[in-house]
Amino acid sequence: MPPLTRDERAGRAKVAISRHFNSKQQAFLDFVLAHYVGVGVDELDQEKLTPLLRLRYRNSIADAIADLGRPEEINKVFVGFQKYLYQPAG
Repeated sequence: MPPLTRDERAGRAKVAISRHFNSKQQAFLDFVLAHYVGVGVDELDQEKLTPLLRLRYRNSIADAIADLGRPEEINKVFVGFQKYLYQPAG
């Protein structure tokens, strides 16, 4: 299979994200995908989750938790959506 650009992968993932995540989770994941496209795969590293939340929620982890749920749930969303970036189209 020919390689895909990050932008192409993000576009495909957004379709799956819209089916599997609620609107607030989708908004956060769109933010994460924009960073993935602009910066690279390192933005998907587990260590980037807290900095991304701080950036998206203007340094307020409490606001992130209010929007996205408990930290365990946020982590599950962050890790869980990544499979959609790399699964074959179909």
